[in-house]
Amino acid sequence: MPSKAAKTPSRGPARGTSDLRRADANGSAPPEQPDKIRNVALVGHSGAGKTMLTEALLAATGAITRKGSIADGTTVSDSDPAAIAQQRSVALAVVPVTVGDIKVNLLDTPGYTDFIGELRAGLRAADAVLFVVSATDDVDAATTALWNECQRLGMPRAVVISRLDHPRADFDAALARCRLAFGDSIVPLYLPVSTDGAVTGLLGLLTGTVSQYGSDEAAPAARAATDVELAGSEPARGALIEGIIAESEDETLMDRYLGGEEIASEALIADLETAVARGSFHPLLPVSAESGLGLAELLDVLVRAFPTPAERGVPTATDLDGVAAGPLACDPEGPLLGEVVRTTIDPFLGRVCLVRVFSGVVREDTAIHVGGRGMADRGHEDHDSDERITHLYSPLGSGLRPVAFCVAGDICALTKLGTAETGDTISAKESPLLVAAWDMPDPLMPVAIEAATHGDEDVLARNLGKVIAGDPTLRVERNSETHQLILWCMGEAHADVVLGRLRDQGVNLQTVPVVTPLRETFAAPAAGHGRYVKQSGGHGQYAVCDIEVEPLERGAGFEFVDKTVGGVIPGPFIASVEKGVRAQMQKGVSAGFPVVDIRVTLVGGKTHSVDSSDAAFQAAGALALREAAAATRIQFLEPVSAVTISVSEDHVGAVMSDLSSRRARLTGTTSAADDSTEISAEVPDQELLKYAVELRALTAGSGRFRRSYLRHEPVPQVAAPAPNKSGVSR
Repeated sequence: MPSKAAKTPSRGPARGTSDLRRADANGSAPPEQPDKIRNVALVGHSGAGKTMLTEALLAATGAITRKGSIADGTTVSDSDPAAIAQQRSVALAVVPVTVGDIKVNLLDTPGYTDFIGELRAGLRAADAVLFVVSATDDVDAATTALWNECQRLGMPRAVVISRLDHPRADFDAALARCRLAFGDSIVPLYLPVSTDGAVTGLLGLLTGTVSQYGSDEAAPAARAATDVELAGSEPARGALIEGIIAESEDETLMDRYLGGEEIASEALIADLETAVARGSFHPLLPVSAESGLGLAELLDVLVRAFPTPAERGVPTATDLDGVAAGPLACDPEGPLLGEVVRTTIDPFLGRVCLVRVFSGVVREDTAIHVGGRGMADRGHEDHDSDERITHLYSPLGSGLRPVAFCVAGDICALTKLGTAETGDTISAKESPLLVAAWDMPDPLMPVAIEAATHGDEDVLARNLGKVIAGDPTLRVERNSETHQLILWCMGEAHADVVLGRLRDQGVNLQTVPVVTPLRETFAAPAAGHGRYVKQSGGHGQYAVCDIEVEPLERGAGFEFVDKTVGGVIPGPFIASVEKGVRAQMQKGVSAGFPVVDIRVTLVGGKTHSVDSSDAAFQAAGALALREAAAATRIQFLEPVSAVTISVSEDHVGAVMSDLSSRRARLTGTTSAADDSTEISAEVPDQELLKYAVELRALTAGSGRFRRSYLRHEPVPQVAAPAPNKSGVSR
């Protein structure tokens, strides 16, 4: 594929902010048709070079005058304080570049597994995926799994081998690793050309020309390849041509090629572009963000080979009643349909929503419908509201540039929407529509937080809602048994980002150990005597009751039986005893956890004609239960979850060994369709508090698991909590 000359970034003066290096501060006119747009997600493991490649493409197209630095926290993609502190991307960034009359929306996604929600958002907004692989590192299992997922979805893909300027860079080894991870369909379009051990150019396998890069040249200089270079590239050229012909719709092409006919490069390039756009052919390109090597060739592929939004289609939509909407296309003349792929809270602008427009046109001062469904389990209640667009922008990282409109296929930013959250659907007020929420993994690492002071509780509640609105991978739970506020996160890095955002908004909070919601029960029958007698002048308090307590089967609940005779306790006070027993069961009788699975039998008692009361017999019932508990052993019950772990065959042994150290009970293994193994086990919840992080470490980031509550089981004596003699609830 012949390359187009890319602009070389000028070396401007040092700048303190990104605005000082922006070449198009006012922005260019937005595209009016979908065929002038490309939406490309950059994915790959953390440290592969996605963000610096984005910086290099911005500089190469003149969008900025000077590349930023990750170490200095000055890149366009990473302006989040957490990203600067962690030296890695933690959020999706939309970075548009202009190539000729084509707008390419680069969606720079985080590579760290904790931020998979941002990655999913980028894939939702994209029409093609660019996998960035470092020339110095292996392809990790998570990147391989993502490739397979994109393959199932039919997403067009290409691969970039980055960091070719690194001393340890080895293109041939990196190509072999990519083919091992992604399959033999990975075919290079260019081969690096070295001079004195340094890569200085790229040899085009279809054109036979070399793009020679030099630091003093405004653009790569083209020259004919030498005979030695052509001879060395012949096997790769033959494999490329055969791969293109195999995907060609011209059935005579292969016969002509095998018959010795020289196929015109124009025909091959046309077939290549078609095959890449439909997702059946995956070109590989070598690049260096540092030197600019390969950027012109990469931009050419993004513009000419990747599909337009109209070629990828529109997600299925329904009306508010769930009835399928009519046929929709990526057409500016169609009904308005868009989706919020990211939500942030700006201290000055308020809520900022990144929206991928699938159909119609978004314009300022237009009434729209905002609807969200299917995420109530994450703390996002179903909602519908009518709002008005007051401000419309084109995003550039964290920067916003005003635009007049945004057509189908493009990505824009809306501000001042009061109810919009990540995953919500934007549609016309008069014909509201909904698209199904995209698939998100469950957050499985709990973090318990509490406000530092009573006065901070309202601030925490208010700002927690803002964070939830923009993060569909975060789930908030107020545990009804332990009364702790739990943030369910994807991992420790995700938790650090969430806590940092809350603190940045003025929330004074602290983390506390997560309390596993245990339960208590009686290990053996026992009897209790409750005597509550007080005399303090006037009416006193008098109540005496005798009970017998016996354990029941797991899950049987609570039974209260009255076996008093002779009316020793009047009927209304019998109910009072039961009420007191139930109240004490909720508080616990040993360590402050609820008591379950017991039968309490009232066998006797005494009353006073004047001093007995409902409150006195409630107190007596509670005292009787505590006395019975003191006379026997209390058994603690812990929650146990059914866990299914998906790992590659290489890690099965390590995972199963680790499970045995967690008091797990293995229940089986099965082979999954993606060549992984699923391990089923029953594991105590106490052993799963950090399992999301520990499984990742055991499996080099490839392991994943899901869990569901199964039952409560007795806690081994060595793991039981210390008794709380006061009997006060936690």
